[in-house]
Amino acid sequence: MASNDRGRRRVLVGRVASDKMEKTIIVEVQRRMMHPVYKKFVKSKQRYMAHDEKNDCHVGDTVEIREDHPRSKRKRWMVTRVVERSVLT
Repeated sequence: MASNDRGRRRVLVGRVASDKMEKTIIVEVQRRMMHPVYKKFVKSKQRYMAHDEKNDCHVGDTVEIREDHPRSKRKRWMVTRVVERSVLT
């Protein structure tokens, strides 16, 4: 393992729900999981605050985020790339 490698960091793909803050976006990640009793797929979503250094992402874009060091109280993710641009922007 290289000396600058910090181990495996989680990578998630989600949709930008808000870009009203400066250098920060809110990414909504949706998952499908099977209900343990009823064996039916249930959708669940979670929102993450992510650091966007260039203010490049806008609402509706699909982005990839990865875990990073804490930048503020709730912001621990960083945008790595924009997977797909929204047709609205």
